[in-house]
Amino acid sequence: MLLFGSMAFVSPQNTTSKKMLRHVVLFKFKDSATPAQIKEVEDAFKKVPTKIKEVKGFEWGINNSPEGLSQGFTHAFFVSFDSEAAREIYLPHPDHKAFVKVLEPHLDKVLVIDYWTQE
Repeated sequence: MLLFGSMAFVSPQNTTSKKMLRHVVLFKFKDSATPAQIKEVEDAFKKVPTKIKEVKGFEWGINNSPEGLSQGFTHAFFVSFDSEAAREIYLPHPDHKAFVKVLEPHLDKVLVIDYWTQE
């Protein structure tokens, strides 16, 4: 895992030219969420890839765009898979569900987009 400031990236193995399925998740936290609660969510999400073998890459970061177009979304997470079947295992997986339970009390909005990488 590589760490860059507030961003972490787990490099997919042998995927330089291989198409990957990216699961992009953006979070907007409730105004009442404290920094400690947000850190708890970050830490819980960072553990998910270590528990679910179908996850082939994980990257996250905190918005620092100067454009002012984030609409309150502050956190971006990219979860990578080799296949849609792998994503189908991940979504209902007990460790993913446990993370969602940590997140839900502090979440205002979530935006999820999945895509296949293009060259």
